[in-house]
Order: sequence, then structure tokens, then C-alpha cells
Amino acid sequence: MRQPVELGPKPLTLEDVHAVARDGAPVAITEAAREAVSAARGHIEQLATAERPTYGVSTGFGALAVRHIPPDRRAQLQRSLIRSHAAGSGPEVEREVVRALMLLRLRTLATGHTGVRLSTVDAMAGMLNAGITPVVHEFGSLGCSGDLAPLSANALALMGEGMVRNARDELVPAADALAEASIEPVQLAEKEGLALINGTDGMLGMLSLAIADLTKLLDIADLTAAMSVEALLGTDRVFEPELHALRPHPGQNLSAARMLAFLRDSEIVASHRGPDCTRVQDAYSLRCSPQVHGAARDTVAYAATVADRELSSVIDNPVVLADGRVESNGNFHGAPVAYALDFLAIPLADVASIAERRTDRMLDVSRSHGLPPFLADDPGVDSGHMIAQYTQAAIVSELKRLAVPASVDSIPSSAMQEDHVSMGWSAARKLRKAVDGLTTVLAIELLTAARALDLRAPLKPAPATAAAVAKLRETVQGPGPDRHLAPEIAAAEALIRSGAL
Repeated sequence: MRQPVELGPKPLTLEDVHAVARDGAPVAITEAAREAVSAARGHIEQLATAERPTYGVSTGFGALAVRHIPPDRRAQLQRSLIRSHAAGSGPEVEREVVRALMLLRLRTLATGHTGVRLSTVDAMAGMLNAGITPVVHEFGSLGCSGDLAPLSANALALMGEGMVRNARDELVPAADALAEASIEPVQLAEKEGLALINGTDGMLGMLSLAIADLTKLLDIADLTAAMSVEALLGTDRVFEPELHALRPHPGQNLSAARMLAFLRDSEIVASHRGPDCTRVQDAYSLRCSPQVHGAARDTVAYAATVADRELSSVIDNPVVLADGRVESNGNFHGAPVAYALDFLAIPLADVASIAERRTDRMLDVSRSHGLPPFLADDPGVDSGHMIAQYTQAAIVSELKRLAVPASVDSIPSSAMQEDHVSMGWSAARKLRKAVDGLTTVLAIELLTAARALDLRAPLKPAPATAAAVAKLRETVQGPGPDRHLAPEIAAAEALIRSGAL
């Protein structure tokens, strides 16, 4: 049984998000959270009976905030808010994204700054723990006033409406899934509808998952780059620590150290290390790999700082302050998260681009230093990895398009009340596509470099790179006549995603 992730005033970590979103860890509401939630709810109930209107409690929303809603219509107000805002469209969003979104919204509710009832918090925790995942659609969030349509789909399921995936991944009505899990549908009270949808939780969840993915992929990029350097008879001297100490970017120094370690004790590298070697410098795609990979690492580190701050934040409008005041604010604006998401797409595209250039060198007989054209078994009859590089090139071109920022493309909404939005959800969605693309590009470099190292026999690669080749050979055969390459690319992708390299 996995340890539950505790929710309360304490910030979540990136590891917590991963545990719940991907590993199915349960959640638990702390006693401190229960006290804070109950106290905040008391303030809301006092305001609900006051003559003076309070936004989100006794008024309409957005451009309709000027309308005072009488007490007998407020339950309908909350229901109408969720039903109307659950207006998403397009493909179904991935289960892990929805679970991350649910966790992060629940964490804000558990801080005691939103004014929801404890029963609502418990019902939402129950949904997560029962594996109930609302159907959320691709489009509907502008990344401002919260990820409105995605979070509304979650709130709708909490009310027992709409469609969900149950723990068996079956598409069923929300009411049926709640009944099976013995969860009573929530009848929303004052402020609760707004509190359930006014957060950056979708884009933050995707940022948190992307950081985990990119951290692993950059480790893979160091490995595949080292394999390519070795296969192309490149030098390892450019990775020496005293050279990188002259430029103390932490990511660069880490990538250089890793590549040097991967190449240690390589017979292939040693074979051309003597005074008769006429090569002065390797191409940039080999020599500058630590600089490119390292800059990407440092960008991921920056994004992780943004994510950590956001994981410590309370995002709602209005918020309930410790002294009982309920104040409107703009903390729901997704700009900090959107910028980080867009920023990550740039180095991701560049890491893929330099990997594609290394792959291309291994396939070009004029630049590969003795390897057969396209690493083909019988060049002319066989095409080898020629078209695998085409696939890389197509993906790299797509990644460059995906690196165009979404956050600069604000579009006004809500009768110009919400006249500047972040588009952070869109930035997150394209980053997820880009992560998949980088995975494929590195998988093809892995396949190509492994084949090239095999073709350098009888010289042996370094122990570390030889181990990577051996792991790949468990599912992909070595050099030989042309085979169906698509399944081999898929096998290499699966190996990278498994974390076994």
C-alpha cells in the first residue's frame, strides 16, 4: 500500500504530484487542514447572511459580478456556474494530467483559504482515492481566472454529473462511479463553485510532470550523445572538468562530467588518441553537447523553482484571509507558470535538434569516418537508417513550431472583464507533445549510435555505452539486412520511458 500524500497548509512537492498523478498514491487530509477549512467556512457563512454583497458568495461572476444574488438562488448560482463553465471540447486529456489537476485543486482547498465546506474537501479526496477521473477536454482554458473548463469538468463530476473514468478505466456516468465508491454527490453551497475552478492547477500539474520527464530525458541525451561521439571517433578531451570549470554553469558541468564518465575506458576512443590522429576539433554537435544539454538542464532547474513556488501558493479568487476578510485578487493569472512552460519548449527543441545532427553525421559516409553509408548492411540494396533520420527531422521541425510561445498570445474574454490572459494551459499542452517528440528523437539516436558502435567491432565501446547497447539488444537486433524500423523505434522509446537505461 502506497503511503498517502498529506494535504494541508504544508506545500506539496514535485514528487508528491508524480506519486498521485502517475503512481496512484492516495491522499489524506491532515487535522490542521480540517481545522483551517472549518474556520474559513465559518467566515463565508457569516458573509452569506450579510446585507453587503461579497464577490463569489452573493454575486454573479466575471462580467456579471455586479449582480447581487438573493439567498434562495445561490445554490442554483453555484450549480449554474459549474454546468456552464464545463464547456470543454476536443480530445480527452490524459488521466495523469487530470489526477494532477485534482490533487492541486484539492491542496488549495485544504489550506483553509477558499471557504469550502469540509464535506466538499472529503468528497474530492474520496474521488482521487477511488480512482475516479473526470473526463476533461483539450480546449477550454485560457490560463486565467483558473483553468476554468478543465476544473469545471472536475467539479461537475463532484456534483454527480457528466462522465468519468472509473478505476478500471471504464467510461461511466459520474453518478454511477460516485455511488460505487460510496461518495455522496456534492450539493454546492456559497462560494464553493468558484473555489473549485479558480486555479492554475491544470497547467501546474503538466509543468510538474514535464519537469520529471525532461530531467530523465536530459540524462538520456547525455548518454546518446556520448555514444554518438564514440561511434564517430570523436574525442573525449573536450569533456574534461578543468575546461568546464572555466564556464561554471551547473548544468553544463554536470552534462560534461556524465559524458566523460560514459566514455571512460573506451577502446574505440583510445584507438585514435595517439599522435598520428589528424583531427583537431570535432563538429559542434559533438563538442558542444554539454553546453546545449547543460543549458537545457539549467532551464529545467529554473522551471522547477517556479513550480515549487506555485506548489506553495494558494490560488483562488476571492480568498479567505486569516482574519476573516474575503478579498478579490489576481493570483489566478497563469503568467508565471505559462512563461516557464514556454521557456522549456525552447531548449527541448534545441536538444532534439543537436541529437538529429549527431545522428545525421553517423549516416553520412563523408563524415562518419569509416562507417558504411546510412549504416546499411548492403548499401544500395539496403537503406539502413536513412528514413529514421527523416523521422527525426520531421519531429525536430515540429518541435521548432511548438517552441513558439503561447503566453504572448493573449485573447480577451468575458466581455473584456478578462482582457489579458496567460494561455498557460495551451503552453502546457504543446509542451507535452514536445516531450513525446524529444523522446522519439533520442530513441532514434540511441538506435543509430548502438548500430554504429556494433559496426566498430572488434574495437569495444566503453563499459557504460556497451551496457546501453546490450540493454537495447534485449528487444532490438543488431546490424543486418533492412528490417521494419517502426517497431524498433517504438521499442527504443519504451526503453527510454522505462528508465532502464
